[in-house]
Amino acid sequence: MSQPAPSDPREAGPRARHSLPGALSPPDTSPAPAPSASPPGTPPRRSRWLLLLSVLGPGVIAAAAGNDAGGIATYSQAGAGYGISLLWSIVVVTVGLIVVQEMCARMGAVTGKGLAALIRENFGVKVTLFAMIVLLLANFATTVSEFAGITAVGELYLGPHARYIIVPLVVALVWLLVSRGSYQKVERILLVSSLVFVTYIITALKIGVPWAAVAQASLGFHLRQTHWNPPLVLMLVQLIGTTIAPYMQFYQQSAVRDKGVKMRDYFLTRWDTIIGCVLSNIVAGFIIILCAQTLYAHNDRTISDAGQAAQALAPLAGQYAKLLFAFGLLNASLMAAVIVPLSTAYAVTEALGWESGLGRRIRELPLFYGTYGVLILAAGVLIMLLPLRSNLIQVILNAQIVNCALLPVELILVLLLINRRRVMGQYRNSLGYNIVAWITTIVAAGLSLWYFVFKIIHPQG
Repeated sequence: MSQPAPSDPREAGPRARHSLPGALSPPDTSPAPAPSASPPGTPPRRSRWLLLLSVLGPGVIAAAAGNDAGGIATYSQAGAGYGISLLWSIVVVTVGLIVVQEMCARMGAVTGKGLAALIRENFGVKVTLFAMIVLLLANFATTVSEFAGITAVGELYLGPHARYIIVPLVVALVWLLVSRGSYQKVERILLVSSLVFVTYIITALKIGVPWAAVAQASLGFHLRQTHWNPPLVLMLVQLIGTTIAPYMQFYQQSAVRDKGVKMRDYFLTRWDTIIGCVLSNIVAGFIIILCAQTLYAHNDRTISDAGQAAQALAPLAGQYAKLLFAFGLLNASLMAAVIVPLSTAYAVTEALGWESGLGRRIRELPLFYGTYGVLILAAGVLIMLLPLRSNLIQVILNAQIVNCALLPVELILVLLLINRRRVMGQYRNSLGYNIVAWITTIVAAGLSLWYFVFKIIHPQG
């Protein structure tokens, strides 16, 4: 006869017999509770909304950070280059994003540990070192793309030499924000900042959305007529790379751990994750729709600079379109310039068994803050060393290729961990979760491999 479930599964270990809302794991065969008893870990209905507000953050922030400089550039290029025909890919990637992010949030709540710490404990030093190299490469590329976005904003108003002023200022700003701020303070700033993306939705609604055509494109009605070629495959690689970036999994799990989420509150954290992913990709869809209605419709198919991308907001802001776009891009880049190096710092310190977390003094966590500082400094310096008149939009798009190519490595490790009984106990993945996660991994790896092989055979193609 099974023992009653304790209130905190962390105290009882990963084998505690609970069932998550939504039945993520095999059914529990223990006797059902009396009808009047509340399910274990489920708060009364009257307090659920208050609890939801208290745990909102990690999921929404991790997903919203995906709409960074890379996200805005990639979704804008998808809309400008292909109209609304690629909306189906956003729907598919959203499902994969929800599953991947939920798995990491669940591991954080069950184990109370970050992803890098679990990799080290379960796979040893060599695998951990390889995983950290992969993450550093992906996150450095992403951080460079954020500073490219910030530089693009500066060049809109101050010319090509703006980088020598704006980049050092931003490096100092994000360093002070993280080194001097508590988790709660940083979280509030990032949550409020994410509201700027609503401007894309408002603009699209103002100029009119062809809802019937959008619904057909989102459901893939015209996939049979799609002409599959290398540029299209590259676009899909970039869409996957910017939507499910490797840093998001590490940040999500570490943030859930830092926030002290326990399994009795997990169903709220799960909804935080789902809501964040859905809202983030709704914004992505509207960016594509907006650019399709403005740039694609006027045969403006390739975005080469920030000023060109800003024209998508002209129907809403008119002569202030450039200003509105600049504010949105700067905000998105700043948000991710905080999150991406932060996830790297979490991962590196956890992998080495050092302490990590916000709200403590630099001398108490030298490796954590040192990793963060080195990453933002190196990315800023690289952007300042790029030749003047560099195509910064292309720099941003190239970073998404790196993300997609390296993503499968991290996803495979996540899948191996989430299905280990001694790590997750009764909270292991269901068959449905495993199918979606493995398909996401295989598609990301397959598309990346296909594109790289093509570029080797046809370097000028």
